[in-house]
Amino acid sequence: MTTLIEARSLSAGYGALAVVRDLDLEVRAGEVVVLLGPNGAGKTTTLLTLAGELPALAGEVRWRGAATNAPLHLRARAGLGLVTEERSVFMSLTVDENLRVSGSDPDVSLDLFPELAAMRRTRVGLLSGGQQQMLALGRALGRRPALLLADELSLGLAPLVVERLLEAVRRCADDGVGVLLVEQHIAKALQYADRGYVLARGTVQLRGSSEQLRGRIEDITHSYLTGPAATAGSR
Repeated sequence: MTTLIEARSLSAGYGALAVVRDLDLEVRAGEVVVLLGPNGAGKTTTLLTLAGELPALAGEVRWRGAATNAPLHLRARAGLGLVTEERSVFMSLTVDENLRVSGSDPDVSLDLFPELAAMRRTRVGLLSGGQQQMLALGRALGRRPALLLADELSLGLAPLVVERLLEAVRRCADDGVGVLLVEQHIAKALQYADRGYVLARGTVQLRGSSEQLRGRIEDITHSYLTGPAATAGSR
């Protein structure tokens, strides 16, 4: 499989403060990679640096084999999609207007989430949190990205909605999209992922296939998510 994005010895953060240090990570076409870790481990910082929202402090980000310092809008033009924790949908616009103003193909978005079809003329501010997240994800995937970076898709949502979101992510990966997913529901995310990284205190502590990581969920939870390695950092 083609490597879409890669971090090599990457350090990143805010100002001169490195939140992530010496990170090596890659995402290939057609796979879902999950990034796990406690709050403050540097997961969001990693995602934003790969997306071009934050500069690398050291090391490099490589896009399709070439080092890049391009900002987010140029990486998006090259095929990168980003769904942030804040969703970033336009609350005063309708579902249909949100899809069109972002350059998404409504047919693709609504095929992934047909439950939104009956709400095309509904203002997004009237939708539930789960419906808004479906729209945010559908909008990003409707632009047909080569790579999707998604931050905490399931945050605050009901289990059935989480299932729908992860099913859509898996379906797109099976069609060739590469996905890097920051997720809090460890067991559920690993059901849909191919590989994973565990981040704590700004460094990768563990990596492996989903099968390998599923066999160590209790250890991962105790050692890296709630135990002594889960010390506060930034994002």
